[in-house]
Amino acid sequence: MKTILRRLSATRILLALVLSLGFLSPSYALDVNTATAEELQTLKRVGPKRAAAIIRYREENGSINSAEELMKVPGIGPSVIAANGDELTFSANKSKPADE
Repeated sequence: MKTILRRLSATRILLALVLSLGFLSPSYALDVNTATAEELQTLKRVGPKRAAAIIRYREENGSINSAEELMKVPGIGPSVIAANGDELTFSANKSKPADE
């Protein structure tokens, strides 16, 4: 149990560090909530299947508000976030799925 907690803590620390680097370098950032499949595929380690999974998640659950929430998308894990942390933004759009 302690190993699991340490691993989760280390992942969160790494995630926070990677995402904070984006604020130091104002370069191109992709809004996860408005990007097309083609735009999502410009991210490192994101191909057609992962891009489709992100769009499907948005359609079913509404806006993605953080990198931690993005990791709920099947196929998106800490390595994808770490590879793209400085290129991700999350719009303030709080839309909900159509069936709610």
